[in-house]
Amino acid sequence: MHLCRWSRRHPPRYLRDGGSHGFRGASLRTIPHCLPVSRPETRKYHHALNTDDPKEAEGCRLRLEENLRLLRRGRLKLPPDADLAVFLLSDGTINGEPIVEKSVSLGEMFDRYKKEFPDGVKEANTRYIESVHLRHLRKILKARTPVTNITTASLQHYVDARSKQKGRKGRNISHETIRKEIGTFSSVWNKFGLPMNLVHVPAPTKGLIYRKVVPKLPFRTWEQIERQIARGGLTTAQQEELWDGLFLSLAQVDEILDHVRKLERLPFLYPMFLFTAHTGARRSEMLRSLIDDFDFGAKMIRIREKKRDKSRESTFRYVPMSDRLAEDMAAWFAQHPGGQYTLCQKANAPLSMMMAYHYFVDAVAGSKWDKLRGWHVFRHSFISNCAAKNVDQRMIDEWVGHQTDEMRRRYRHLFPDQQRQAIPSVFPAKDRSCL
Repeated sequence: MHLCRWSRRHPPRYLRDGGSHGFRGASLRTIPHCLPVSRPETRKYHHALNTDDPKEAEGCRLRLEENLRLLRRGRLKLPPDADLAVFLLSDGTINGEPIVEKSVSLGEMFDRYKKEFPDGVKEANTRYIESVHLRHLRKILKARTPVTNITTASLQHYVDARSKQKGRKGRNISHETIRKEIGTFSSVWNKFGLPMNLVHVPAPTKGLIYRKVVPKLPFRTWEQIERQIARGGLTTAQQEELWDGLFLSLAQVDEILDHVRKLERLPFLYPMFLFTAHTGARRSEMLRSLIDDFDFGAKMIRIREKKRDKSRESTFRYVPMSDRLAEDMAAWFAQHPGGQYTLCQKANAPLSMMMAYHYFVDAVAGSKWDKLRGWHVFRHSFISNCAAKNVDQRMIDEWVGHQTDEMRRRYRHLFPDQQRQAIPSVFPAKDRSCL
């Protein structure tokens, strides 16, 4: 039985001229005389070895002959659709020529995510923020980089590079922003790339090192901030950071609401300010509110939230309506342009997040309130004023949708007057006249 020999059509050069030259066309022709099948049969197979090394080619021949013997003895089992030569040369571990998968680039994965990720799973504003994050990731990690080349070291380079860049206010990008960007990367990788077989391992985000956390300044009253600025020595950026931590007293909330009400620029502007100031709702919650969420009989308003349970499209919480909120919102609905949304300029045309921001800036421009940084100041103020009036913390949590102690500590601020009154209850003053 002739098991294996060199191809007569392409004999190795070292057999032709007696030299030790390399040969590129080395191949094997196998002629199994009697394989373990139902009846004897003879077939011819031709397989290129793709080697210039005679010793390597000879080793392949010997390996093939040995595995052919094992196949005839039944110690190796040939799959029905296997390439016999590849199967024998690989000791029975490979059934056919290996297929090298083309690795997609980072940019291609991001593009497919934008096009193919199901609509409605995430809010439009969330997708917008993701697009901003992905733009930074493309720029630093390079869009053409194969995803298989992305490692923890690559992401650490991203973290280091971003931490040296300046933000809109001239300050270095905060570690919180960078963490959110890495979070977006991890979400796209794990929730889209893995299920779509674009990547085969979880995102390499473990072990990343960020700058030390710089704690945010505590929320302060208007008077506290003005006193600190008056002492001097603060840059414009530092002053803006102080105003970011402002919360308003009840009298100041009423004052700014009266200011906006007198503007009479847009009929829905005052209801926007009133809604957030008297419910502590987030800007996004304000914009998705519907007219049916107002129960004037029970004086309750339903807030549509999306942060509490991400597995659901939305959840609800309920906040009691103040007299001013009930009266003035009823007046607004009497002149409402129509449609379902609580706040809109025309029927069934909800306001966008950016439109709401610009309306806020325009309303406070040129007044004493132009120091306010955005809608969230009303959320801070709502919670702080509830705490100052000794409202039970559990009730505050229910109204504003808090879940963790960390969130509670961030918003739980009492006015200095309440703190000063609390200390004497612990250390009561003594009558020192008798000492």
